[in-house]
Amino acid sequence: MPPFASNNPKPTGLRGLGVVKGRRHKIVRDNIMGVTRPAIRRLARRGGVYRISAEIYEETRIVLKKRLTETIRQVILIMDSGTIPSNERKLVTTRDVSSMNFHIPFPYYVFKS
Repeated sequence: MPPFASNNPKPTGLRGLGVVKGRRHKIVRDNIMGVTRPAIRRLARRGGVYRISAEIYEETRIVLKKRLTETIRQVILIMDSGTIPSNERKLVTTRDVSSMNFHIPFPYYVFKS
């Protein structure tokens, strides 16, 4: 009898032939939680921070979400206000983000187009 045909509830050791449970009741959480603690730590290290308090992680996620929301809103406005009204682009380019720099009080890095 082949190893994959047994009724053994434990995995057989063969790749992809173990017991697979159904994907039920997926826990819904905010996508901003995908910005992990190590990612925030790496950004802080790049900025020259040595020690990070525990409360900083949640505060960083809140600020990041506000900033991204404003950025995406501005980029969508720029894309909608094109020269040709029937031009329905769906791709955001670096040029869109660069032109958004003039509409917000805090500048982003200017990309080369």
